[in-house]
Amino acid sequence: MSGARVVVVGGGLAGIGAALDLADAGCDVVLLERRRRLGGLTWSYERDGRSIDNGQHVFLRCCSAYTGFLDRIGSAGDVELQPRLDLTVLAAGPGGEVRRARLRRDGLPAPAHLARALLAYGHLRLLDRARIGLAALPLRSVDLDDPALDDETFGSWLRRHGQSTAAVAALWDLITVPTVNLPADACSAAMGAKVFQTGLLRDAAAADVGWARIPLGELHGERAAAALAKAGVEVRLGARIGRVEETTAGVTAGDVDADVAVVAVPSTEARAVLPAAAADALVPVEGLSTSAVVDVHLTFDRRVSELGLFATLDPMAQWVFDRTASSGAGGPGQYLAVSLSAADEHLGTPNDDLVAAVTAALRRVLPAARLATVTDAFVTKERTATFRAGPGSRRLRPGPATASPRTFLAGAYTDTGWPATMEGAVRSGRRAARAALVATGTTRSLPQEVA
Repeated sequence: MSGARVVVVGGGLAGIGAALDLADAGCDVVLLERRRRLGGLTWSYERDGRSIDNGQHVFLRCCSAYTGFLDRIGSAGDVELQPRLDLTVLAAGPGGEVRRARLRRDGLPAPAHLARALLAYGHLRLLDRARIGLAALPLRSVDLDDPALDDETFGSWLRRHGQSTAAVAALWDLITVPTVNLPADACSAAMGAKVFQTGLLRDAAAADVGWARIPLGELHGERAAAALAKAGVEVRLGARIGRVEETTAGVTAGDVDADVAVVAVPSTEARAVLPAAAADALVPVEGLSTSAVVDVHLTFDRRVSELGLFATLDPMAQWVFDRTASSGAGGPGQYLAVSLSAADEHLGTPNDDLVAAVTAALRRVLPAARLATVTDAFVTKERTATFRAGPGSRRLRPGPATASPRTFLAGAYTDTGWPATMEGAVRSGRRAARAALVATGTTRSLPQEVA
């Protein structure tokens, strides 16, 4: 079958990526999105003349599917990518002083590229620095598909390999919390190992950090809308979909008849959208649960930091982004967005209390903020930002195929091997598109597998 008609349900990164791959392969594609915008969990809104991202998202150089996606939709020129990993980590000392450490790679091949920075990492005792290799070297070659690895926490694995509680908190969780959206003591060892093996231990350039220079709503949503239109994809926003139904000739979603369907909605919604024949098989996915992300947005009346991006060891100021320029904010002040991952405990906290706690945390590590006035402050919360990648989660993640031979799954929660990141979402869309094309007999124009 050539020129198959495909309906894609969901307009996040997974659905957009799938729709573009399908259209590029010659399919007639209709994309249905219940919201009035594209981009899924990466979106922006206007506040007092500024464009505010609902959450802060970074990517790494190793995120090849995502960077390819940016290139496909015409956004590759609107992101910043470090030429070399360089992250400043701040912490407040016992006497109120600010302690700085810098994680910067040098020109050596992996894993030696970070040795110098880790040996000088002043947030750890010298003994803990000397023992980092006891975990890093085994992580480089550990079998990510070993079921036993997925059955324990990353924290327990690290302690078995010589890492102290202080080292886990001050180094390993610095990366684990924002990437997996869980601390090492709660996330699967397989997922933690994936992050470090792929991002830091096998390729020296893999962990160079990238971020958007423009609002996410423009970077993803607006640019994707234009790319989809150019590719001939019919996009219906505000669509009422209900359940995808099987027919004698194919599938139907809403009022769209198609040969096959790709369901690219969150894990919490997928079972209600899949055909009845496939929905029950998705019951295990409900065991994944979700993990929240909270962002606290603060505008100061003056510049309080020279850093565009930095991390702290204070749990109330994990990663901090200068969004002054990208938001379009004018005037002499500075707008900082503070991202708190693994933030379920903060969902019930009053916004005023969160603002006060985060402001205090920033003032502990930014001396200039102690003299500055907060002129605007607000909170955004994504209650179901990611699936919960705890021990045993790998076996709960489905592949693209379902019990319905004409319906396929996409979404960061599916079994891509990656955590719930933008990279994982795009990879899932590509996998679902390939599966849908094979089901329609289209095998000559399959999207390329991503390494």
